[in-house]
Amino acid sequence: MNVPTTSPATQGSGGPLDRFFHISERGSTLGTEIRGGLATFFAMAYIIVLNPLILSSAQDVNGDTLEVPQLVAVTALVAAISSILMGVVSRYPFALAAGMGLNAVVAFTIAPMMTWADVFLLLIVEGVILTILVLTGFRTAVFAAIPGGLKIAIGVGVGLFLTMIGFVNAGFIGGEGGTIVSLGDNGLNTLPILIFVVGLLVTVALYVRKIRGAMLLGIVVATALAIAVQAVWGDRGEEGLGWQLPMYTPELPTSLGDIVALPDFSLIGLFADGGFDIFSRWADVGLATVVMLLFTLMLADFFDTMGTMVGVAHQAGLTDENGNLPKTREVLAIDSFGTIFGGLTSSSIATVYAESAAGVAEGARTGIAPIVTGLMMVVATFFAPLVTIVPFEAATPVLIIVGFMMMVPVGKIDFADPAVGLASFFAIVIMPFTYSIANGIGMAFIVFTFVRLVEGKGRQVHPLMWVISLVFLVHFAEHPIYMLIG
Repeated sequence: MNVPTTSPATQGSGGPLDRFFHISERGSTLGTEIRGGLATFFAMAYIIVLNPLILSSAQDVNGDTLEVPQLVAVTALVAAISSILMGVVSRYPFALAAGMGLNAVVAFTIAPMMTWADVFLLLIVEGVILTILVLTGFRTAVFAAIPGGLKIAIGVGVGLFLTMIGFVNAGFIGGEGGTIVSLGDNGLNTLPILIFVVGLLVTVALYVRKIRGAMLLGIVVATALAIAVQAVWGDRGEEGLGWQLPMYTPELPTSLGDIVALPDFSLIGLFADGGFDIFSRWADVGLATVVMLLFTLMLADFFDTMGTMVGVAHQAGLTDENGNLPKTREVLAIDSFGTIFGGLTSSSIATVYAESAAGVAEGARTGIAPIVTGLMMVVATFFAPLVTIVPFEAATPVLIIVGFMMMVPVGKIDFADPAVGLASFFAIVIMPFTYSIANGIGMAFIVFTFVRLVEGKGRQVHPLMWVISLVFLVHFAEHPIYMLIG
């Protein structure tokens, strides 16, 4: 296994905790794992706010909506339990939470077709199917069938995807007139962007100087700066600008009630409304439509997780010489459970989070890191107003640095091989350009199999690669297919 090797005497106690999580074996320490878990938490804490805002902004087929406070509680709860389970079962530094992109599909594609109860029942069914695929070994077999060069490219693509998320969420880049992507607000003429740039420079400086906790310290410094800016200019309206999250503007707490609040878990079990006769509940939607919706969710969930797992594991040096991750089955099983649990609690699909790379960048290599992240999520269910003080501008500089770190292995890709080179190129550019890990993987698989076919080397392609490429072709053409069968 490609992991740092250091003396157990200096890296761990050699006790039961050390042996169970392989702390010394992977060249880490308990303090490093705790720091990594905290860094991952702060890098992904925005989902506690953003997921509820996305889901609450949508209406189901009856015009019903979900309440933000309830969604905050279940979003944090699912992230907490899923991350802790991942840490204990897989012992890898992967945290889970409601998947960005997947929650948008749930809110704006599926919800308008059925009731919220039926939506979350659909998520449970999807999770059960994914679990079966894991238990039968199919999901793991797919992972092993991917050529090593493409696995590296997937990791690089995930890094660029994170970089794009960081720049866009910070407002540093965006659309301007006829230009698809440009500097946000025409440069550094807003306070939020200034906070982001200062936070990025501080994080870069700490990282270059190899300061322990560089990522977490960068977040703390940028958050402190944001609080100071808000205190000085926040009451000047547009002149002060303050900071902004998409669709949300946080305010500093002024009382204990603005800091601590009992979580409202009343959304748990909403899927059961209407009984358990699945076919009658989905009768109005139609079986063909339900199958297409399940297909879309499964494809995105399946390969988003795979791409994130490959990228973060490679960055952590946890993959073998073939780019495979030992105990992949455990990781995928917990990820499938996150989908089921998301449906049970009405919080959307929980999946392995690319922001786990922030913890890995701090040195996290074991399951202790996601356990720490999960415990922080438990705390967040009570301190949601306080958690939301950390603005995107303070958290996203970490994603930029992580994107750089995940870009480093690109030199190991054999671009002289047309199939590997072209497929890797598509994986790397499609992910950030379409804001989808699954799209990048799908295009890479299709290009790889097509080029091998053109080269007359089709027999060298693993049969599963052909099957998956065909599945992705169907996926990319699902709209006209849906129109034909609808």
